Amino acid sequence: MKGKIIIYACFGGFSNTGIATAIASMEAIKQEGLEKVCIGCLAAVPNNVESVKEKNDASLRIITVDGCPMECARKILEKAGYKVESIVLTRDTGMKKKSLYEEKSLENVIDRNEIEKAKEVIIRKIKEGQNEM
Repeated sequence: MKGKIIIYACFGGFSNTGIATAIASMEAIKQEGLEKVCIGCLAAVPNNVESVKEKNDASLRIITVDGCPMECARKILEKAGYKVESIVLTRDTGMKKKSLYEEKSLENVIDRNEIEKAKEVIIRKIKEGQNEM
């Protein structure tokens, strides 16, 4: 993990923004390559999983991707003592949060254009830090 960027994304499943963080983060990682960036296990952080702590400590940077202003991923990582770079889809892409609670189909709330925009923001953040080093 030394020299890698770790992305922690809130995969909040009850909203379009949570699902968009999941899809956009994975697509950004695929595009940028696993030798450079990977996804972290958010649930392991507050549970003090030693292997995750070791990977975080050895990482180059940690980026959190949250769908909404609750910023759960950022708060979890910061509470664990990590300095993070934050992306919030509602803030950084203008995406509007929509509940999936009563929806029958994801097609009604998941917009491919919004996912592409989110992916671009994530990739820009990944590259932004690389230019500074």
